[in-house]
Amino acid sequence: MGDGLLNLGPKSRLWLAELGIHTGAQLRQRDAFVVYADLKRRQPGASLNLLYALLGAQQDCHWQQVKREQRSDILLRLDDMGLAPKR
Repeated sequence: MGDGLLNLGPKSRLWLAELGIHTGAQLRQRDAFVVYADLKRRQPGASLNLLYALLGAQQDCHWQQVKREQRSDILLRLDDMGLAPKR
């Protein structure tokens, strides 16, 4: 789509737009974990894959690569934030 929001579909883009984020450049100016926390408050059903997608968009790589290579660090940060997924 040329807006730098790789990995993010229409629903995710709509949610981001509600936070004032319309481009990859705007997303890269924010902490993806804080954006994810804001989105989770608004959309409780948002999955962990959304965070992988946000980080992938910031890093210009596929969300599955983020999940594969950074999952442990991501889960630790989410745990510190009180947002770790329930098992």
